[in-house]
Amino acid sequence: MMDEDSSDHQIRAAAFEFLDRLTLQHGEVLPSTELRGGFSFDGQRVPLMGPQGIFKPAVLEWPLSITTVPVVPGKARPYEDELGNDGFLRYRYRGTEPGHKDNRGLREAMQRKLPLVYFYGVERGQYLAEWPVFIVGDEPQQLTFTVQVDDPFASGQDVADQLPDDARRAYATRLAKQRLHQLAFRHRVLRAYRDCCAMCRLHHRDLLDAAHILPDTHPEGEPATSNGLALCKLHHAAFDRNIVGVRPDSVIEIRRDVLEEIDGPMLRHGLQDLQGQALLVVPRGLRDRPNTKFLDERYQIFRAAS
Repeated sequence: MMDEDSSDHQIRAAAFEFLDRLTLQHGEVLPSTELRGGFSFDGQRVPLMGPQGIFKPAVLEWPLSITTVPVVPGKARPYEDELGNDGFLRYRYRGTEPGHKDNRGLREAMQRKLPLVYFYGVERGQYLAEWPVFIVGDEPQQLTFTVQVDDPFASGQDVADQLPDDARRAYATRLAKQRLHQLAFRHRVLRAYRDCCAMCRLHHRDLLDAAHILPDTHPEGEPATSNGLALCKLHHAAFDRNIVGVRPDSVIEIRRDVLEEIDGPMLRHGLQDLQGQALLVVPRGLRDRPNTKFLDERYQIFRAAS
């Protein structure tokens, strides 16, 4: 018979393997139905997600996962977690009582250096996952836990044996922040544009990107759908390099020198024929459509490059 610590470790390792399989099956964005259904371990069902943000399946003594729910347009998240620039995730307590059993469970997971899964909501029923993550701090006055992501291969097979190196965790968390925001942005933008390139209607998701109108380095370059365009690989590259511009009225322009070039059919049909054409696909929802202020600012950059 396995002791409690050995059983806990094996169940967490099995959970990580289950997530690997789900990612191969579904890609980066995972359906909550599969996460709530979980997997079987020694004849017992082990769900990875529950109705509350801090989740402990019945087969474990301490929490297995923490979840940030997706943004619902027009509504604030019940708990506003923060992926900071300092290499940490600030994860909100359950409620305002530090002694709540869920908060006590995460505190115990921190003391035992247990690896967990972090689920980041993209939209209702759709989540991105990072694992393993570790609780590395507790701030009762701010009602938050401090969380860091780790490289799943850093400690070999036994990721629970030791707390990972601070510098490595900080780096991994920054990468995770970038990845989560980019993937969530791509998912929302492609959904809003119905998996079509806004300029040419190419309908092949593997060949589509979510292009920022204002880059993410811009003060207003947030990963909001209104700051995005669904573009195929060709038109994304051309847009980023100011070969193609989009006016605030959504009409496409081609940089003059490229418009005057003589080359093969790809240049003619792929770029030059777009001159003066309006975007072929725009989101149905008004809040998802390109922000005209952002388009105007980006168009002025295009004009300067021309």
